[in-house]
Amino acid sequence: MTDADRQPLIECEHCASIYRRHQLEPGETANCARCGATLWRYSGLTLSNWLALAISALIIFGVANAYPVASMSVQGMVQQASLLDAISITWRQGHYIVAIMTGLAGFALPLLQLTVLLWVLGPLSRGSEPAGFHGAMRLLGLLRPWCMVPVFLLGVLVAVVKLAGMAAVSPGIGLAAFGVLTILLTMLGRLTPHVLWRYAESAGVVPIHVPQAGPDVVLTGCHVCGQVQALARDGDPEEEHHCVRCHAVVHYRKPDHLARTWALLLAAVVFYIPANVLPVMKVSSVLGDSAHTILGGVVELWNMGSWDIALIVFIASVAVPLTKLLALILLLLTEQWRSTTNLRPRTRLYEMVEFIGQWSMLDVFVVILLAALADFQGLMEISAGGGAAAFGVVVILTMLSAMSFDLRRSWDLEDASELDLERPAIADGGRRPAPTAGTEVG
Repeated sequence: MTDADRQPLIECEHCASIYRRHQLEPGETANCARCGATLWRYSGLTLSNWLALAISALIIFGVANAYPVASMSVQGMVQQASLLDAISITWRQGHYIVAIMTGLAGFALPLLQLTVLLWVLGPLSRGSEPAGFHGAMRLLGLLRPWCMVPVFLLGVLVAVVKLAGMAAVSPGIGLAAFGVLTILLTMLGRLTPHVLWRYAESAGVVPIHVPQAGPDVVLTGCHVCGQVQALARDGDPEEEHHCVRCHAVVHYRKPDHLARTWALLLAAVVFYIPANVLPVMKVSSVLGDSAHTILGGVVELWNMGSWDIALIVFIASVAVPLTKLLALILLLLTEQWRSTTNLRPRTRLYEMVEFIGQWSMLDVFVVILLAALADFQGLMEISAGGGAAAFGVVVILTMLSAMSFDLRRSWDLEDASELDLERPAIADGGRRPAPTAGTEVG
């Protein structure tokens, strides 16, 4: 076996091409030569650097939740609100689904994510394997899409603008802390489970397995640790296997992915109707009661002269959910039609759907913050409407739908139409000869 044969392999998560991983120079990014997706990036940060960032983020997280994000003054009465206040008031008003969704996405899951990162980074930085490393990495992979601190930060800004026309509103220490926390979490977002496993490989605390390709096997990557492994070529693509390294369940392709994706997507479409028809917010004051839908809130912001905030809310709460639904429908139909055209643009479309997934929660966060800031008994009270819960469910269902879709199936169709599947697989590929990963200076 040559030195090249001992190099670790990496699978492109979008098109399933297999590459040999190599060292990058500062500023370089390795991209898939087939679909253009990013495979890995150069990082000059050490495990100790990442540990320091995680500790800083946890400290800032405590500050952000200990202090109010904003305060509101009406006729000499002052109401301050933190994220936890907003969740508590929403729960007290009886909107349990909204309180649970926002409490998990804005507080519990980000806190758990930081805790898991600290749990694994501490021992890894000292050159030892963390206790429960395999389980911690699985948990981290599950948590990452659902931590929505940046969405909450934008929600605070929208809420402040909405209330500014009604009363004196001022930002609090918590808002600044959430801004810093968003930056830190964005940086830590690059520390995916696959990246952590590669750091563990470099530290020598976990083994590196390099499978041998051949005519009787196909190569596929573990979704948890990224370990590429050989499976029998003539086996069922949806058959259950276990990763040779982390023991997670591995499928060559996601089972029943079309049926699952369609089911979740159609459920999202059903909930999308009440999310837009029912009010997301109800206002009770001495002047009377009123109810506001999502579009009604956009119009209200526009009439107040806050056209920029109105545009942000419209994009996040109207355009983004609709775009996700239409994009997923397009991806599903093109695969069912067995289309092999525009695979690269379709890959970019899928990446966009993954990226924008959580931002539709903006209006839900805005509602709970308004409820907390305008909690003046007998004078003014704001509460969530039925549309808020329905809208949160739409966000969750569309995100699950995107996760269920297996884009590799579409690229498999290109293989079947353009390649001779009987040719022997070579060391740099699974079903097909894979080109060397391109590097792009960025």
